[in-house]
Amino acid sequence: MSGHSKWATIKRKKGKIDDERGKIFTKISKEIFVAVKLGGPDPDGNFRLKLCIQKAKANNMPNDNIKRCIQKAAGNVEGEGYDEAVYEGYGPEGVAVLCDILTDNRNRTASEIRYIFSRNNGNLGEAGCVAWMFDRKGRIVIDMEEKDEDDVMMLALDAGAEDFVVNEEEAEIITAPDALETVRQTLLDAGIEAKEAENTMIPQNTIEISDLETAKKLLRLVDALEDNDDVQNVYYNASISDDVMEQLEAE
Repeated sequence: MSGHSKWATIKRKKGKIDDERGKIFTKISKEIFVAVKLGGPDPDGNFRLKLCIQKAKANNMPNDNIKRCIQKAAGNVEGEGYDEAVYEGYGPEGVAVLCDILTDNRNRTASEIRYIFSRNNGNLGEAGCVAWMFDRKGRIVIDMEEKDEDDVMMLALDAGAEDFVVNEEEAEIITAPDALETVRQTLLDAGIEAKEAENTMIPQNTIEISDLETAKKLLRLVDALEDNDDVQNVYYNASISDDVMEQLEAE
């Protein structure tokens, strides 16, 4: 499982994500808004919206909130909307960092993101400086409790999955972007519901982080970026060692 996924799991266990549920709802609402604007309000014909709704439900976002977001976006309110952007830079030890952005003010967001990088041992780079180090993939997370690992793995691989990694009680399944829905639906047909299903960015190669202080610096940068209202997703190409992850979890 990727370092970012491990860190997200640790934060869930510590309750940090629950403490910021309102912020998560705001980010998901923006994603829903953009998805509806681009592909319409019907999730059956708008795969991006379908993924947003699944993400909203996985984060316990109330159905009424989801419906209101869709209705608001479908109402074509004049002058309201968000621009999509990708910001790229470097963290501690030259780790590549990639941020998906949704903003209604590019100048404000650029200034804020530059400040976050500079205050957290990083540097905001030029467009394209690190994007080439990542591949867009589909990612599915399922609960493996009381499931046979081999059976689930073969089901996913036969449906088109590229990789299957078990980490404690969860499995992370990686697919090509256009195979994400096929694999998710195959699992669902077998009675296996995804906890998460999304398009993501996977690094082609990773930098091994085995020093606790370096890991803390990197994750402080990642957390600061994720805390910004305009940052939807943060990706990085570091692989934090299991020993360091255990120390982070214990703190």
